[in-house]
Order: sequence, then structure tokens, then C-alpha cells
Amino acid sequence: MFLQIATLLALLAIANGAVVPLGLEPQSRQVGRIVGGTATSIEDRPWQVSVQRSGAHFCGGSIISNNIIVTAAHCLVSPSTASNLRIRAGSNKRTYGGVLIQVAAIQIHEGYNSATKVNDIGVMRLQSKLTFGSTIKAITMASVTPSHGASASISGWGKTSYGGSSSATLLYVDTKIVGRTQCGSSTYGYGSWILPTMICAASANKDACQGDSGGPLVSGGQLVGVVSWGNECALANYPGVYANVAELRSWVLAAQNTV
Repeated sequence: MFLQIATLLALLAIANGAVVPLGLEPQSRQVGRIVGGTATSIEDRPWQVSVQRSGAHFCGGSIISNNIIVTAAHCLVSPSTASNLRIRAGSNKRTYGGVLIQVAAIQIHEGYNSATKVNDIGVMRLQSKLTFGSTIKAITMASVTPSHGASASISGWGKTSYGGSSSATLLYVDTKIVGRTQCGSSTYGYGSWILPTMICAASANKDACQGDSGGPLVSGGQLVGVVSWGNECALANYPGVYANVAELRSWVLAAQNTV
């Protein structure tokens, strides 16, 4: 899958006269920890969940109601099905603690494109409702895109470095929003790959990585992004790229009523 995506993007870039960054790929399907991260308690990030396929963590997600989880569309494509997905909530450990709940149904944005990662968002409905408390809470989805330079944070169980090792404990990093216009400018290396439903975030030597896909980008106490893709992890000229929640909020609100 990674090779196919890189090849497609390479062809697009060559056609547009762009330079292809090596290793451009979605941040998914591998376990580990955030690059440059610090351990955090689940009480500080009670909306965070581990999305597990066939018993193993592979993506993150965010609680937006007592039975709806927001994650990345690319986390929900084959071989993922509702029957082989569960979420762990209420624990900063991906292997134990909190509650483990079966997913009842999934829905992927109909405009999701696996080659470009546009509209990389999806929702999961749980078989049973979460009980809210200090370790399990919903997060509000942003209705306005945060400004360039706004403070933000990301969290997850993704890799500590590109191809690095794993962590059993939830980690987070503080970062800064890079607006879509700025992220797609000559300041960075992505150019025309940054599309309207995307937003970026960057901090020196800190980033989301494989295994963090679908997890939350939070700014001002609201969910502003969903971990989507990047060129390797924490490269200086390549911010992490996220699905822009403010742009996709109306889709999520409709989907949670039909999934």
C-alpha cells in the first residue's frame, strides 16, 4: 500500500514538475509512540481512544459522543471491518485498562481518496455506550479552522521515530498549527499536495508517526484535526498533515446519525 501511494504521488509530482519527497506515506497500521513525546494521563486527554483491529492497536481516535468515535478514513478501509474493530477508552495503556468496546458500524467519507488523502475522515458507532467520567469524555469539534501559529497538541501510541520502537503508554507533544496556505507554500516541501480539507502542524523534532493515524490534533480545547499523513516523521521541511475538522464537521454531524 505504501509503495502504491508513493508511486501515485510521484507520478502526480513529476507531471507538475515537483520534487518527490522520499517515503511519503500515510501514518497508519503500525504501533509505537509519538516522536519526541511525553507521557500523559488519560485524565488529561479523556477523549483519546486506541482503535484496535483483531486485538492489536493500529490507529487512534477521538470520542465525540457516548457512542461515536472519529478517526481517519484510511484506518477504516480494508482489511478493517466493524466486526474486527474494537476501541479501548479510559486508559493511557493500549493493552489494558479502561473499557474495550466492540465497533458496531463504520462510515468513511464518500469523497475520501486513498491516493491524495483528501477527506481522510470516518466515524465508528459503538455497540454499547460509553459511561462518561474523569477518564472518558467527549471533545467538541471545531467549527472554525485555527489560525496559523496557534498552539496545539497531538497524542497517541505511534512510533517514536520513523521505523522506531513502540510504547505501551499514551504520549503527547505540543506543536503549532501551520495553516493550509502556508503548508502548501514554498516554505515547505508539499506544494500542491495540501488540499482544502487538510491542515498541518509542526514542531522541531516532534510529530505524529505510524500508529498515530486517526488520533486527535487539539487546539483551544477543541478537536481541530485528525492525524492523516506525512513525509516520514518529524522531518524539518515536512509538517504533519491532518484532516481539517472544521472543514469536515458538517459531514461528521450527518454521518453520526446514519452510521
